[in-house]
Amino acid sequence: MLPPLNMYFPGKLVFASGCLENLADEIMQLGARSALIVTIEPLLPKLQSLMGKLQGNGISVSTDTSIVQEPSFNDFEKLMQQVGPINPDVVIGIGGGSVLDIAKLVAAQLDNEQQLKDYVGIGLLKGRKKKLVCVPATSGTGSEASPNAILVDGADNQKKGIISPFLVPDIVYVDPLLTISVPPQITAATGLDALTHCLEAYTNKFAQPFIDIYAYEGMRLIAAHIVIAVKDGSNVAAREKVAMGSLLGGFCLGPVNTAGVHALSYPLGSTFHLAHGLSNALLLPHVMEYNIPAATQRYAAVAIALGCRHGISGLDTALKGVGKIRQLISECGIPARLRDVNIPEEAIPQMAIDALKIQRLLKNNPREITEEDAVNIYRAAY
Repeated sequence: MLPPLNMYFPGKLVFASGCLENLADEIMQLGARSALIVTIEPLLPKLQSLMGKLQGNGISVSTDTSIVQEPSFNDFEKLMQQVGPINPDVVIGIGGGSVLDIAKLVAAQLDNEQQLKDYVGIGLLKGRKKKLVCVPATSGTGSEASPNAILVDGADNQKKGIISPFLVPDIVYVDPLLTISVPPQITAATGLDALTHCLEAYTNKFAQPFIDIYAYEGMRLIAAHIVIAVKDGSNVAAREKVAMGSLLGGFCLGPVNTAGVHALSYPLGSTFHLAHGLSNALLLPHVMEYNIPAATQRYAAVAIALGCRHGISGLDTALKGVGKIRQLISECGIPARLRDVNIPEEAIPQMAIDALKIQRLLKNNPREITEEDAVNIYRAAY
C-alpha cells in the first residue's frame, strides 16, 4: 500500500529570470501597509528597486540582515524582539535557506499566542496571521517550497525542526538571476544539497509516485548542470536549471522528506558549524553505498537520472550512481573527506550518538542505521 500523501503548495509560484522586478506589484496587491524584508547584506544593493517601489506606494519597509549562518533559537528570539514592535503586515524572506527559514518563523510568530517552544516538532503550529513571501537567492535548500524550518537549540546544540503547512509561503518568486553572484563553493554545496533532497526523497522508505516525478527530474536537472553553474556562474541557462531542480527538491521535503544523509549531517552543522550543503555532500556517497543493498533498483534509477548508463545488473548500475556523485563532488571542487574540513576523528562516536537522535529523518531511510552503522559511515567518510 502507498503511504498517505499530504501536499501543500505555495499560494502562488513565479519562476522566471528577472521576475524580482515584479515582486513590488505583487506585494502591493496584498494591501499591506508595512513590510519586513529579511535578507543578507550583500543582497541589499539588488533590493533597492523593490524597496523604493514599496515605499513610493506608501508601504513602510524594515530590513534585517542579522542571519549570517544557520540560525539558532537565540537568533530567532533576538530578531523577534526587534520586529515585534514593528509588527509588519507582510514578511519577505530573500536569501538562502537560513534566511527563508527565519522569515517563515517570524511570519508565524507575529500576533501568535503560541511561543516557539510550543510548536517545535511536526504539526504543532496552529496558524499564521501575517502574509509570507519567499524569494530564494541560492539554489539549495528548497525552503521556499517546503513546510519546514530548522533551528539550532543552544541548550543541547541540536538542530530541531518546525514542520507545519502554515510555514508554506503565500507567494514564492524564484529568480535565478539572484544566484548569479553566488560564489562557486556555495553554488556547489547548495546545489548538492538540493540534489540530496531529491535523491533521498526518491529512495525513501515512504517514497510516493507523485513525489517521484519531482525528485527524479530534480536529480536529472541538477546533475546535468551543477558543474557548469559552478565553473561559469554567469551561465544563466545552467543557473535556471539548477534553480528549478532546487525548487523541485523543496516540493519533496513536505510529503516525503529526507533520510540518513541529512540525519548524519546534522552533527556536522550543529557541533562544528559546517555549512549544511557541504555536510550533506561529504556523507552522500557513503550513505548511498550503505543503502544500496536495501533499495538496489531505486538506486539504479537514481544512477540513470544522474546521467549514468545501465550496467550489467541493477547493483552495477546503482554503484555507477555512487561513482557519478563522487565525480560531481570532485568537479565542483569541494572537499570529499571529513578530515579535509578539520573534523577530528575522535568526535565520530559522539556524532553517531547525536545523529541517532534525528529519528524523524532516520525512520525514512531505506535501511536501518544503528549507532554502530553511523560510526562506520562517518569513518568511511573520514
